[in-house]
Parts: sequence; structure tokens; C-alpha cells
Amino acid sequence: MKIGKNILAALALSLVAGAALAAGDVGEVKKQAVNVTAIIMFLAFVTATLGITYWAAQRTKTAKDFYAAGGGITGFQNGLAIAGDYMSAASFLGISGLVFINGYDGLIYSVGWLVGWPIIMFLMAEQLRNLGKYTYADVVSYRFQRVPMRTMAATGSLVVVILYLIGQMVGAGKLIQVLFGLDYAYAVTSVGILIILYVTFGGMLATTWVQIIKACLLLGGATIIAFGALYVATGGSMSPEALFRRATEIHAKKDALMRPGALVTSPIEAISLGLALMFGTAGLPHILMRFFTVPNATEARKSVFYATGFIGYFYILTFLIGFGAIVLLMPADSGFMVTNAKGVLELKGGQNMAAVNLAQAVGGNLLLGFISAVAFATILAVVSGLTLAGASAISHDLYANVFAHGNVNEQKEVRVSKMATLVLGVIAILLGIAFEQQNVAYMVGLTFAVAASANFPILIMSIFWSKMTTKGALLGGWLGLISSTLFVILGPTVWTDVLKLGDPIFPMKNPALFSMAISFLGIWLGSIMDNSENARQERASFEAQDVRCQTGIGAEGAASH
Repeated sequence: MKIGKNILAALALSLVAGAALAAGDVGEVKKQAVNVTAIIMFLAFVTATLGITYWAAQRTKTAKDFYAAGGGITGFQNGLAIAGDYMSAASFLGISGLVFINGYDGLIYSVGWLVGWPIIMFLMAEQLRNLGKYTYADVVSYRFQRVPMRTMAATGSLVVVILYLIGQMVGAGKLIQVLFGLDYAYAVTSVGILIILYVTFGGMLATTWVQIIKACLLLGGATIIAFGALYVATGGSMSPEALFRRATEIHAKKDALMRPGALVTSPIEAISLGLALMFGTAGLPHILMRFFTVPNATEARKSVFYATGFIGYFYILTFLIGFGAIVLLMPADSGFMVTNAKGVLELKGGQNMAAVNLAQAVGGNLLLGFISAVAFATILAVVSGLTLAGASAISHDLYANVFAHGNVNEQKEVRVSKMATLVLGVIAILLGIAFEQQNVAYMVGLTFAVAASANFPILIMSIFWSKMTTKGALLGGWLGLISSTLFVILGPTVWTDVLKLGDPIFPMKNPALFSMAISFLGIWLGSIMDNSENARQERASFEAQDVRCQTGIGAEGAASH
């Protein structure tokens, strides 16, 4: 333990030194002048979270402590942590940028992601808490054959985690490169080292508190920007109607800015994207894992209730931020628009920097520094949750329950999890560097498509369909995973835009409508055709599972009901 503390201290010092050195590294044209305020706030956040990690390390003794924070997180705390886990840089920077460019249509992502939460609250939160222990694979393997089900669930989890990690790591690297003046490779490496520290030493307890702090900072920062922009853009009237009217006068799309159909033109694409965002949310392993950190099913449902409120409020703010950015940044004399290589005016730093540029327009360098640090904290919190979910899939699902067949002590399992964290951290750094020049937008689409097609169907069917069998689950799960991946690769985003191979083989950018249907069909077909002895036993054991699922009798922490 003493060695661990020394390593923690040494790495913390090296990160602080690296960030300090970044202040002098401003020679390259693509880097902005270093924002000293941002670096000070960034260092303050890193120092605080490393302190939390040290505190959490003292309290992380057992596997339950490491994976589920000992089950001692309250519903309100977990709600904030879920919000912190879910409000990624893609939400904060991406949706604001989409509204800035497309207006009303940018809301499709906000609404799609938000609508997934009532599904989780009413159909899944209590059932997950009552049936599971540390990961969602505990739930899907509850009455089915352990080895094949955990193998499939862990594979789906790892695919989602690694795909999600790539986008977050590239986002982190670009953000630090632009705002702090640090080389891209060093920026990505710094993020990777911090994540390894948080998860390895503090486990779920440290990760939870990093997410809680980040959620408070992000909600506070977004509130200041949104209402500050509303105040400045409307001349103090604070009228959203006046803001929207002014935006339609300035924007090139005029009245079309407030009409749907600019971003997603095809109804089938819109439905498919909506399904991916809604049901993908309910299949993200790092989100599902949070339901095991509370003491009972009641607190699990409370945590989703609070999370939905925080996330919904945040998405309203991104809408105001997007329209505030149109009014305050879009005029050519604002100083925030630059002429690109084709002679077209565009936002300084690209459309994803709308929220960051708006912070500077509203509050100067002080608010810009705060928002820059918050955006970085956002990425750290999300990547921490992803890394812990990936490490848990490797150690708890694959190592302990597949390779060791459940015959492993807790200390060894946690040790494997820490080694897996180190490996995942290194993989995240390497992939972040490798994908620097790639269009990673398709990674987000693929992540949610895979989660909606491979993870969600087997999870919801295992909870509610008594006739489901192992063979059906395996057929549907693998078909969902393979089809969603193939459809994205053969679709317009990858085949045409990334690989430059001409017309796409699969015409849809968003494949979830088709891959989800294939997955559910596979589960149904495989289950009804399975008449084996195992299948009969699995169907017969549904009633006992349902009792525990709905009442919590026999669940982890059931005594605390």
C-alpha cells in the first residue's frame, strides 16, 4: 500500500510539472496562446481529484468496494454521478455546435439521449439492482449458462467501451492541445495516466466522486454561459423568444433555423437515430454499472429520477448555448469567425468550440479558463467510468466467471481488475494517438448502435421474457453485435467519408433500426426453436428470477429495504 501511495504522489508531481511545462510550449501555429487561468483551474481540479483518489484508496478493501463503492452511495449522489458519467464532451461541445450550425434540428440528439432515461427508470433500474452484483453480465447470466453468456456480454461491453474511449481520448487530446498548448501525444498520455490512477487506486468510490464534482462544475458552468448569453444577446430582457428571433435574423438559414429537417432529412434515418440514442443509453455498460453502487432498488430508482432531472436541465442549457452562440459569435465583426482555406467564414476552432468561444464572449478569459477546465474534467470523468466498466468486464466476467469458473478469491479478482485498468489505459492512449487525424464522429454512432443492438435486447428480454433461452440470447446478441458493426462500416459515414471507397453498400448512416430488429428476431427465433433440457430448466427458473427481480428478496443488500 505504501508503494502505491508513493507511485500516486510521484505521478501527480510529474503531471503537474508537465502541465507547467506546457505554458512555455506555444511555438506551433495551430496552438492558441496558453490560457493561464485554464491551466490553474485544470491543476486545481487534478489536485482535488487525486486527493479524492488517495482518500478512496484507504476505503477500498474488498471487491464490492472496488466495483460498487461498497454499495454505500445514496440515490441523490448516484444521480449526480450518473449525470456526470453521461454528460460527455460530445454532449456539451457537440450538441451546442449542432444547434449553432443547424438550429432546432440539433435538439434531436438531446431528446434522443434523454428519452432513454424513463425506459431505464421504469423498466430496468430496480431489476438490475435486484438481480446483479457488479456488472450487467450478472443479470443476463442469472438463469442462463454462465460461460457463453458472460463471454458474449463481456465482449459487447468491451467493444462499446473501446469505441467510446477513442472518441473521448481524441476529444481530450484536441481540447488540451488547443487550450493549453501541450503537444497532442503528451495531452492524450496525461489523460491516460490520470485515468489509470483514479481507477487503479480509488476504484468505483474515487470514480463516483470525480463524476459528482464534474457534474456540479459542468451544470454550474453551462448555467452561467447559457443565462449570461441570454442576458447579453437580448439586451437584458432574458427573453428566449427575443433570442430566437435575433438568431433567425443573423443565421444564413433564416426562418428555416426553427424548423425540423435540416440535420436528418429522412424519416427512417430519424427513427433509426432515435432508437440508437434511446436504447443505446440503456445498453451502455458504464451507465448500467452505476446501479450496483446504491444500497437497494429504491435508491436505484431514485438515482435515475435525479439523473433524468439533471440531464434534462443540462440539455435545455445546450439549446440556449447554441442559439446564444449564433447571436454573439456569428456576426463577422465579432472576432470569433475566421476565413477558412476555401474563403468561407467559420467559427474559430471549428463548430465544436461554440460553447468554449461563447464562454469567452460572455465572461472573458476567466470564464473561458473555467469552461476549458470543466470540459477537460468532463472527459476525465467519462473515461474513468468507461475504463472501470471495461476492467470489470475483463476481471469479474471473463477472468473470475469464465476462465476460473467462479473459483477465485476477491483479492486476486481485484488485482486482475487493476492490471486490466493499466492495459485499457495504455490501449486508450495508443488508440487516441492513432485516431488523431480520423473522423471519429462515426465512433459515437457505432457505440450507441452496438449498445442498442447487442447489449439492450438480451438485457431487457432476459428480465421480462420467460421463454428466452441461452441459445436464443447468444444468437440474437452476436447477430446484433456483428450486424451493427458491419452496417456502420458499409454505410455512408465509414465506407464513403472515411475510407473513400465510393457509394456505400448499406445506404443508412444510422443502422440501429435494422440491427436491433435482427437482434430481437435472433433472440425470438433461437429461443422458440430450442427444445433442449437446458432450455426447459431456464424457462422453469424464470418465476424465481421474476420474484427476486420485482421484490428484491435474496438480492445484494436486501436487508436494507
